[in-house]
Amino acid sequence: MKSSESARSIATWTVAILGMAFSGLALALEWNLQPAGSKLAADIHDLHEYVMILCTVIFIGVFSFMFYSVYAHRKSKGHKAAQFHENTTIEILWTVIPAIILVGIAWPTTRTVVAQKDTSNPDLTIKVTGYQWKWGYDYVKGEGEGISFVSTLSTPREQIENKAPKGEHYLLEVDNELVVPIGKKIRILTTAGDVIHSWWVPAFGAKQDAIPGFIRDLWFRPEKTGTFRSQCVELCGKEHGFMPIVVTVVTQEEYSKWAGDKLKMIAAAADDPNKQYTLDELKKRGEQVYARNCVACHQATGKGTPPAFPPLDGSKTVLGPKEGQITTVLNGRPKTAMVAFGPQLNDVELAAVITYTRNNWSNKTGEAIQPADVKALRK
Repeated sequence: MKSSESARSIATWTVAILGMAFSGLALALEWNLQPAGSKLAADIHDLHEYVMILCTVIFIGVFSFMFYSVYAHRKSKGHKAAQFHENTTIEILWTVIPAIILVGIAWPTTRTVVAQKDTSNPDLTIKVTGYQWKWGYDYVKGEGEGISFVSTLSTPREQIENKAPKGEHYLLEVDNELVVPIGKKIRILTTAGDVIHSWWVPAFGAKQDAIPGFIRDLWFRPEKTGTFRSQCVELCGKEHGFMPIVVTVVTQEEYSKWAGDKLKMIAAAADDPNKQYTLDELKKRGEQVYARNCVACHQATGKGTPPAFPPLDGSKTVLGPKEGQITTVLNGRPKTAMVAFGPQLNDVELAAVITYTRNNWSNKTGEAIQPADVKALRK
């Protein structure tokens, strides 16, 4: 009776374990990867599925044999433990079989990794610079060369602060998307202006850390049109979770039109660093720059989030000599959360945002900071 109950118990546990194994396999194969948007991503998915299946087969084989051995040779049936040492056959088997398995995994893995690193002969090269907390894109080679813009989170602060319902693409939407043509080899050069970030688009099998002072590269060839979304995947500070990546893949004709229009727009909107701007012009432009670059830390009220981000409203630096604030905004403050905006913004943008902070909230200096003032203090 006891033997029968024991057998049923072992059978039940075996079925449960196999069920969990197959459920985990189904989950791993179908539900935890974004649909592939390139052949490289498809190859990575195939490799993942192949290794998962292989691991599942090994798991089932090893544990089935182990459970059978324990059950069939248990003491209650009169079996006694065998004593044996230095069995050459067994030693050869447990050395050769794992070696074959490792080769079976290493061969396709090496082929895929080598393909990931082949950035030769690109059709388009784009430099990606990570900043706290946005991405800078510069088209440095190929059609569209000369296009340069910053991509910033566009999710309204009201949604982030739970003052409005969340949108469909909450925290995965930007004001300027990276646009690339379908079927072209895109080389991405990654670097950073402050701390380590990581540029990642899983649908393309593309991921590379962006490290200050280093240029690293990756590539992808999109095979589907559409919009592909992701985020920075290297913990980079307070707003790490607010640093989305959005890539839009279009046809060659659409890309050519976009690139032409973008270059014309950039030329038309080029700031004149030699112009003398009025106080109202600088405040209006500065409000826009502040909303894109400063509001997350110093808040729309200018009150900041002390102690990490001090208030600008009533700040001694803001209300003090202009040279001190310009230098701080240009170069940042070492060992604090204040990053250098000199590499990110031009002289007109910096002059505008500094003027805005000196003449907003309770700050009423009446002083207009000109681009020439900023240019004079650049290192």
